[in-house]
Amino acid sequence: MNKKNIEKIKMPIKKGDTVVVISGHNKGKKGRVLKSFPCTQQVIVEKVNFIKKHSRPTQQNQKGGIIEKEAPIHISNVALFNEKLGEITKAKYVVSGNSLVRVCKKSGDQI
Repeated sequence: MNKKNIEKIKMPIKKGDTVVVISGHNKGKKGRVLKSFPCTQQVIVEKVNFIKKHSRPTQQNQKGGIIEKEAPIHISNVALFNEKLGEITKAKYVVSGNSLVRVCKKSGDQI
């Protein structure tokens, strides 16, 4: 698929949210979302899903070698975590004034 043909999809999880991995080999790990990719519906979560990348020696990295970094995870494999309740929750949008606000479905707190 071309990126030009794909429209931006509304994602329930955004940059800065705390999430829990609910499936896969990283199941149960918590982390903060560092980056989101709406076109592919993936997110990069801090300290989760590490891959090893081999890099060639360059002027910035004289030695080269193997670098560990986070890889993207599909949003169906992560769930939003509410720190006040200490459990997984979903987000819904509520109109307050002239703007849309994300609200926790279980407690009603603003996210």
